[in-house]
Amino acid sequence: MTLRLILTRHAKSDWDNPLDTDHQRPLNPRGKRSAPLIGRWLAEKGYLPQEALISDATRTRETWALLSAEFPATVPARFERALYLAGPDVMLRCLATAQTATVIMIGHNPGIAAFAEMLLAAPVAHPGFSRYPTCATLVAEFDAANWAELRPGTGRALDFIVPRELDQG
Repeated sequence: MTLRLILTRHAKSDWDNPLDTDHQRPLNPRGKRSAPLIGRWLAEKGYLPQEALISDATRTRETWALLSAEFPATVPARFERALYLAGPDVMLRCLATAQTATVIMIGHNPGIAAFAEMLLAAPVAHPGFSRYPTCATLVAEFDAANWAELRPGTGRALDFIVPRELDQG
């Protein structure tokens, strides 16, 4: 069976309010423009998730809301505290609980960049891949019966994009 993972870093967040904790930081105007661009790109390419695993931070929730509004149908989402600033091992354990063939995961750096690198057999030939800028999105496929069987170094990158490549304004 082929499994597909869409791995997205949250969109650009706002640092203006000194009273916000890191967990509470919302998206800034650039982030609010970027997330729908990525959602539209995913929909146009046919990379539509069946399930979403999202960090429970404000900026990841807002990224998901704006991104998923571009999809033709509602996608069930789980907001996971464990994904907040998670490292690759925690992300892999969370992904192992997914029940559908195509999953989107939205999280934070540096964990998301390390997770993407860990999963792929070969790195993506894109100048932004190693730093995984805000709202960067990887689409990868794996040959596995289910997510619990997923092993590091077995993924094939299908696509990788950063919002700046889509932003026309």
